[in-house]
Amino acid sequence: MLATIETQETEAQVGGIAADRLRSIIERVERLEEERKALASDIKDIFTEAKSAGFDVRTIKQIIRLRKQEPAEIEEQETLLDIYRRALGM
Repeated sequence: MLATIETQETEAQVGGIAADRLRSIIERVERLEEERKALASDIKDIFTEAKSAGFDVRTIKQIIRLRKQEPAEIEEQETLLDIYRRALGM
């Protein structure tokens, strides 16, 4: 009976690590990585669709980046871009 208890403890914890908890965490991360791959594939398909519809994908990606930023950040970047262009005579 003591051997059975020791075996259960060994399976549950190895070196002070809760094996079941560790396995659960790793499996959750693996599932999320698979979902991320599927989402990346879906996004790629959408960009392919946009390109075939005549849209410029690079510009769409730039708009997406801009929409993630705060208005003040966008304004600052545009101001710096304007200053740099004028400095270069563009």
